[in-house]
Amino acid sequence: MELTAAEIRRAVRAALAEDLGSGDVTTQATVPTNAQSVALMRAREPLVVAGLAFAEAAFRQLAPKIKIKKYFLDGQRAKVGDTLLKISGSARAILSAERVALNFVQRLSGVATATAQFVDAIHGTRAKILDTRKTTPGWRRLEKYAVACGGGKNHRIGLFDLVLIKDNHLVALQNENVNAIAAAVRRARKKFPKLKVEVEADTLEQVAQAAAAGADIILLDNMTTAQMRQALKIIRGRAITEASGGVNLKSVRNIAATGVDFISVGAITHSARAVDIGLDFEP
Repeated sequence: MELTAAEIRRAVRAALAEDLGSGDVTTQATVPTNAQSVALMRAREPLVVAGLAFAEAAFRQLAPKIKIKKYFLDGQRAKVGDTLLKISGSARAILSAERVALNFVQRLSGVATATAQFVDAIHGTRAKILDTRKTTPGWRRLEKYAVACGGGKNHRIGLFDLVLIKDNHLVALQNENVNAIAAAVRRARKKFPKLKVEVEADTLEQVAQAAAAGADIILLDNMTTAQMRQALKIIRGRAITEASGGVNLKSVRNIAATGVDFISVGAITHSARAVDIGLDFEP
C-alpha cells in the first residue's frame, strides 16, 4: 500500500493542531525566534523503519525551509544508535513538531517491526502474513502501510473491497436455507460479481461447504494445526486458504508448516508496541 503526499500532510496537520492548540507556550517563552539548531532522530532499539515522511511533513509544516537529511528508507532495518533523520533549522519549529514527528515514526515503526517478527518467524515456508481490520480508528491506511513496510501483506482495506462471509452472516441466513454458506456465496456473486468472496469456516463441515460453493478464499478460524491439514485435504487447491485466530510468535511457524497460503495476525496492528526512538539536539 502506498500513501499519498496529500493524506500524509492531512494526518500531520490534524496531529499538529491537536498538540499545538493556541501555541507551544514553553517554546515561545524560552526560545528566541531566530535560534537555529540541529537535531538527530535516532533508533534506541533494533527496528524496522516506517513513517519518516510524516516526521518530515511535521517539521516542514512549521518551517518550510528547514533542512532534513534522511539516512534510512521505510522498510529498512535500523540498529541501536542509527540516525534516521538529521533536522537543521529553526529551533522553535523542531521543538514544536518533535512529539508529533516521533509519535508517527514510533507507532508506525512499531507496527512494521512487529510485522517483521512474524515474517521472519515463517521464513522459508509458503505462507504470507496478513493484517486485519483491527486497527486504530482513523489510522487504518497508515498502519496497513506500516505492515507492508514490515514485509506483511494487506488484507481488505475495509468492508467495501472484499466479501467476507463470517459466522454472524451465516446465523442471519440459517432459517432461509439448509446450506447457509452456499446461499451466502451465491448472493455475494450475484450482487458483487467483480469482488472475491471469502468464507470463514469454524468446522471441517463448513470448509467442505465453502469449497463446494466456490469460495475464492476459505478462512480457517481458530482451528488446530491438525484440523488445518485436514481442511487443506478437503479443499484440494480449490480455494486460497487463510488461518486466523490465536496466532502468536510461538505458534505461527507451526501454522505456516501446515501449508496454508496466508496467516492473518491482528496483533501486528492492535497490539504493536511503539518502538523507542529519540530526538536529541546537538550541542
